[in-house]
Amino acid sequence: MLYKNLAEIYEALTSTPKRLEKTTILSKFLHSLHEDDKDALYLLLGDIYPEWSEKKIGISHQLAIKALSKATGNSESDITKKWKTLGDLGLVAEELVSHKKQATLHSHSLTTQKVIENLRKLPELVGKGTVDKKLALITELLTSASAVEAKYLVRTLMADLRIGIKESTIRDALAEAFTKEKTKEAIGLIDDAINQSNDIALVFENLNKKGLNGLKNISFEIGKPMKAMLAKKAKNIHEGFEAVGKPAAVEYKYDGFRMIIHKNNTQVNIFTRRLENVTKQFPEVAEYVKKHVTGKTFVLDGEAVGFDKKTKEYKPFQEISQRIRRKYDIEKMQAELPVEINVFDILYYNGKSMINEPFEKRRKLVEKIISQQKYKIVEAKQIVTDNEEKAEKFYKEALKDSQEGVMMKNLTAPYKPGSRVGYMIKIKPEERELDLVITGGEYGTGKRFGGLTSFILSCYDKKNKKYMEIGKMSTGLKEKEASAEKEEGAVTFTHLSKILTPHITKEHGRTVEIKPKIILTVTYQEIQRSPTYSSGFALRFPRFTALRNDKPLSEIATLEEISEDYKRQQGKWKYG
Repeated sequence: MLYKNLAEIYEALTSTPKRLEKTTILSKFLHSLHEDDKDALYLLLGDIYPEWSEKKIGISHQLAIKALSKATGNSESDITKKWKTLGDLGLVAEELVSHKKQATLHSHSLTTQKVIENLRKLPELVGKGTVDKKLALITELLTSASAVEAKYLVRTLMADLRIGIKESTIRDALAEAFTKEKTKEAIGLIDDAINQSNDIALVFENLNKKGLNGLKNISFEIGKPMKAMLAKKAKNIHEGFEAVGKPAAVEYKYDGFRMIIHKNNTQVNIFTRRLENVTKQFPEVAEYVKKHVTGKTFVLDGEAVGFDKKTKEYKPFQEISQRIRRKYDIEKMQAELPVEINVFDILYYNGKSMINEPFEKRRKLVEKIISQQKYKIVEAKQIVTDNEEKAEKFYKEALKDSQEGVMMKNLTAPYKPGSRVGYMIKIKPEERELDLVITGGEYGTGKRFGGLTSFILSCYDKKNKKYMEIGKMSTGLKEKEASAEKEEGAVTFTHLSKILTPHITKEHGRTVEIKPKIILTVTYQEIQRSPTYSSGFALRFPRFTALRNDKPLSEIATLEEISEDYKRQQGKWKYG
């Protein structure tokens, strides 16, 4: 398939903000797409691999600018100036190639296969001469590209396609293209297949061959990450029982990070909720699983919780979060920041998928196969009850044990990968904490000159598919690296500024716009109505508490959730 055909679809999708129109455009395209071109599904999501793959394009803005310079004959400094003005390197590429094409009348015949081929070579290159080889591969594509193709090639390289679709849009388009009626049941089956395989092209291929019957052949594979099931919120125990029914399982909600652990004979792989493989960062967890869990093949769902090696007291997430990203000094980190794995579910066991089995049965299997070892691997602490007083007492015990609260679970429910389901509920103390993404910032003055010192926080508006500003944060971060070293998990202004800089898309004097990438947890005093921010709300006194490298963008707070939290707080909180 010619890449220009895909670029035309990108343009059509960009031309409308309406989800239904986007779905129709995609469904017509997918219905006519040949099976040999199935990898175009990855390109539609701005990627070149299925979601489970660890391989990423990994190209910096600087390398893309070098390639544009080489392909168009413009200087790197001029390209950088245009980029700062337009805020989108893709638009810069379109403008530069457009002028070049008018001058040279160069023809081209770029195919999606060629684009995929060249881009997939990029993460494979290592060692001496890597930069030059990457530059040659990118330049080859840009030299053959039309103006509009160059725009989307560069945006793909930058992982910022800007066409206003998500996986859910493609899901609906697949249902429309390959089923007689786009029913709720059909969408559910396709959604399950996507969430189990994390491979949108595989789902397309099976639908194209056999329709919905083709999805029966799709299930998750040991060693490939699968999305975790997510919980909805409830205000209290009574509301929790109303959602999940009685009796219910009530478990500790741990203040740690999710681990989906795969074991295939002697091979153990550990994945985060973002599908990242962190096995190398947690060698002790792999050993715990091998020694203390019975079974040849299985997939466990649990929470890694840090603890003080001397006092054995549990630590908050921010103190152990640095282990997720650490690529060196693993043994030292392991000794300084040990973790205990609290297992609360099992998705696969000895050749059989367990996700459609009732939770009660899955939990009993967890209890059967785990030989509990305190401070290594244990079952999540749980009671089963229909008594609100007992559940409330258990909830208070969880808080006393330095955990976040409790989870309440329907005993007969299946496991739904990637879904935020109503039969799994989380209950925490009155909500004054949110996971948000940084979308802007401001450079400091005086002693903070040269770095970003205040940060615009945004939630996600699901209805309009936009990130909406909700406040500005400048507290909770440490001033100096030395002071941060004394407090485990602490983050400085310098560190946060450094990791945000590659994601700056526009500069306006001292203020900048930032691509939504870096997620953090903030505490706040209350939510107020505000005309200042696009969300219509503002957080009063937001304070940084932790970087959330373990969470994907899909899990930040939504505008709908914030609106509900605003309603709940009315008349309840008092300050002064």
